[in-house]
Amino acid sequence: MEKLLLTDAEWRERLTPVQYHVLREAGTERAFSGALNANKADGLYSCAGCGNPLFDSDDKYDSGSGWPSFTRPIGPDAVTDHEDLSHGMRRVETRCARCDGHLGHVFPDGPPPTGLRYCMNSVSLDFQPRSGD
Repeated sequence: MEKLLLTDAEWRERLTPVQYHVLREAGTERAFSGALNANKADGLYSCAGCGNPLFDSDDKYDSGSGWPSFTRPIGPDAVTDHEDLSHGMRRVETRCARCDGHLGHVFPDGPPPTGLRYCMNSVSLDFQPRSGD
């Protein structure tokens, strides 16, 4: 996959201020405020910064956390994980593998089959309904 490298000015042109804060400055939207948290439609979630496919609705579940949660990414090369020691905690940050945009964090308290909870910011995602055949 070809990496998407843009200048800060290009990112600011491409993203809304809230998207820029989350994707480029590792911000977090308020719990239960995101448009995709309660989304139950069938489809694919991609990076709002670059369009990279990230998660399938088949792997989305209601974690009760207030953010869209998934048991796994769409494929092994969709996201990257990074140690995050901010806010006095040790967490694992999840970023888009194509543009390095901050998506959220992954926690080891999810349901089977993976036991993982990819807790993502709605504003960092775009949703595309699956087209019926």
